[in-house]
Amino acid sequence: MARRRPPRSVLPRAFAHLDLQRQQRLGAPEIVYGAGKTVSQIAAIIRRLHSARQPVLTTRVDSMKARQLRRLFPKGKYHPSAQTFTLPLGKSKSPTHPSLQVAICAAGTSDHPVAEEAFVTLQFLGHRPTRFYDIGVAGLHRTIQHLDALRKHHALLVVAGMEAALPSVLGGLIRTPLIAVPTSVGYGAHLKGITALLGMLNSCAPGITVVNIDNGFGAAYSIHRMALSRDIHSP
Repeated sequence: MARRRPPRSVLPRAFAHLDLQRQQRLGAPEIVYGAGKTVSQIAAIIRRLHSARQPVLTTRVDSMKARQLRRLFPKGKYHPSAQTFTLPLGKSKSPTHPSLQVAICAAGTSDHPVAEEAFVTLQFLGHRPTRFYDIGVAGLHRTIQHLDALRKHHALLVVAGMEAALPSVLGGLIRTPLIAVPTSVGYGAHLKGITALLGMLNSCAPGITVVNIDNGFGAAYSIHRMALSRDIHSP
């Protein structure tokens, strides 16, 4: 008796089982987490996604892996600050969901890698992010001078380490949805981001959503879910 072929979403040697229906269910294709995967595994997943006519976003890709992926996929693009690798389908289509204007606010320069991961993810998902970097509360005048511009966006994505006060300040001044991202940035008792995480979770500004430490991708996807849930009009 001839062997039954595995489902087309199953890759050789069963190291991954791709969810090719995720685009239909969640409004975005499966995103590839690159850390812990070999280049050959990532490449096999990319080929399978592309053969299914789905664009590719791979996160947590170091520069060594990126060099090899660029050789295998010349049309792909590596974003070194974000450590992401993207491979479009070709001519981009207009998104079927509302394309949100999102302000990405980074408290300090050390928070940029996480903010950039969010930036690339939002662009990949069809949104329009704008950077507002180095506006932390250590120089409160830098924060306040951007308030009018920030209020023109549909949502804020706020990235901060240290004591992570920036989301509380912005959450008390701006009414739009705010996703807070703690980073593993700080001295001594920052506890690899746990101090920032607890600070955001205990914010006195109501209604702030907090994602995991250094999870710029997750924060961007949270905003994408807002866009899919209903039409969001300009503030």
